[in-house]
Amino acid sequence: MQQLQELYIKWCGQKAASIERLPGAGSNRVYYRLRNSDGQTAIGVVGTSTDENRAFIYLSNHFRACGLPVPEVLAVSDDAQRYLQTDLGSTSLFEAIKGGREAGGQYSEQEQMLLRRTMRELPRLQFLGARGLDFAQCYPQPAFDEEGIFFDLNYFKYCFLKATGIDFHEVKLQADFRALAADLLREPSDGFLYRDFQARNVMLAGGEPYFIDFQGGRRGPLYYDIASFLWQASAKYPTELRHALVDEYYETAQKYATMPAREHFDQRLRLFVAFRTLQVLGAYGFRGYFERKKHFIDSVPPAIQNLRQLLATSVLQAYPCLTDVLQRLAALPQFLPASSGRSLISTENGTKSPLVVRVYSFSYKKGIPEDESGNGGGYVFDCRSTHNPGRYEPYKKMTGLDEPVIRFLEEDGEILTFLDSVYRLADAHVARYMERGFTSLMFSFGCTGGQHRSVYSAQHLAEHIHRKFGIEVRLCHREQGITQTL
Repeated sequence: MQQLQELYIKWCGQKAASIERLPGAGSNRVYYRLRNSDGQTAIGVVGTSTDENRAFIYLSNHFRACGLPVPEVLAVSDDAQRYLQTDLGSTSLFEAIKGGREAGGQYSEQEQMLLRRTMRELPRLQFLGARGLDFAQCYPQPAFDEEGIFFDLNYFKYCFLKATGIDFHEVKLQADFRALAADLLREPSDGFLYRDFQARNVMLAGGEPYFIDFQGGRRGPLYYDIASFLWQASAKYPTELRHALVDEYYETAQKYATMPAREHFDQRLRLFVAFRTLQVLGAYGFRGYFERKKHFIDSVPPAIQNLRQLLATSVLQAYPCLTDVLQRLAALPQFLPASSGRSLISTENGTKSPLVVRVYSFSYKKGIPEDESGNGGGYVFDCRSTHNPGRYEPYKKMTGLDEPVIRFLEEDGEILTFLDSVYRLADAHVARYMERGFTSLMFSFGCTGGQHRSVYSAQHLAEHIHRKFGIEVRLCHREQGITQTL
């Protein structure tokens, strides 16, 4: 503590009147706020790794020289074990969007604006920050490479998968890991990979986003950070908002670099979402189940839900052993979504609604879904009048949850017109059922194979109803074997 005090005096010429330890997160670094009698503050950092500290100091100085929003390093101890940096306040983006997260993904316009602003800053950091950067200064390695990929995949295998007791073929799984690593490294990566880009590492100062804790960054692919941020397990970003934020990123990135075609970009992004999901499960296993840190334990169920959504797409089809292991993992009883039964939910007028809405996608070839409540089948919508992406070879093995299929349907526009009418009908019906105290309502969407149009429509109606009414929605993509409770 005395050394931090000396650094503070060296910086501002006064002794700190108060030194407050700040709450920690996932790392071993310790942060303090030092304040003098004039109210002047700085953040003191005590790290356990000199190399890690030096990486942060170098990167911060470089990024600031590039005009990027990062804290300034104010003073550094001779041994680089401690340093002072700009105090950016106490409001992280994570805290600023708490309301939307706790409302199950119903983010306000203000919260969405902060997210958009953050996504516009990311490509500036990745591309402008990489210009003239000496990646040899990065810690613990200069680039995203095969060794790092295997570290993360084995982190998942040993710290999470093995802890569940699931039996698997070690050699076949390792072969899939090698194939996945080769696919992840298929394109050159010349940008700066933040590595831990998440809402907790974005501070809001004067309403503007500033980036912190980038000391683990290195040269790497742009997709990783997008996946890390938008598929953060606890964020619960709805599909429409994720799409909008990806659009925001892509449009901004084109100002700084030649971007791949959008369909290729979306496919690559989905692959990195899968990889990042495995990496964070490894971290949650170690930090949660071994170190017993509650935040990480609580993050496991939403991460498993992200995994279920990925398994409903074609992104992992090239890795059969890995797919089998993940399907069995997602089906374990301890990770299944807890049913909230018929608990009452407050509505805007103060009344209580016990309504649960069930939404299905299905193939007409396999019959219309039965209503398990016994109240009758509700609405059944036929999606076969809309343009079918399944007729085209690139989309045949994908589903309505895959980005290329989503983009095909939305750019074509027929499905959007179709859903506009569905939304109006569903809104009126849900509101009336809530008013009358009914407990069950069912919507089903059918198409030829139950794979593209029906999946897209069911997913979007379920999220629309949950977002608008705040009630429980149970979603089932029958032919994909995926269920989700909103």
